[in-house]
Amino acid sequence: MRTATRSLLSLAALVLAAGGGTHLLAFPGAARAVGGSNLPAFFAATFRALWLGDSATLFAQALAFGALAARPGLAARPLILVLALGPLANAVSIYITMGGFFAGHLLLLAGATALLAGALYRREECAVPGREWGRCRSAPSQRASSSRM
Repeated sequence: MRTATRSLLSLAALVLAAGGGTHLLAFPGAARAVGGSNLPAFFAATFRALWLGDSATLFAQALAFGALAARPGLAARPLILVLALGPLANAVSIYITMGGFFAGHLLLLAGATALLAGALYRREECAVPGREWGRCRSAPSQRASSSRM
């Protein structure tokens, strides 16, 4: 399961990083379109800020999933599941406002992949004999049996 979880988290990170890069590359065109519109200056500036903020959020989520793929011991299942809600919420927002836009599909893929990784996640370090148990919650019975040996 560990390889599957790492692969799924890596895929989510890759999709989000690619999405963040694509979104950032599209910024100059979007800024020109807003600059040529009749939007009040405040709303045009807000649009540009939110556009860049969305790119930064995608990169941050990619970094988080990449770090968890590289070091699965950094997380617990609830953390992975909560992090997966970000791309899923963005996908739903895109579907509601824009319809079947490709970015929604990519965010759905990243979120569903991370959600599946969270569902499959198991702290395997807990099952390693001779390890310090620390905060591992899945090993109380193993801890009791190992102390008898």
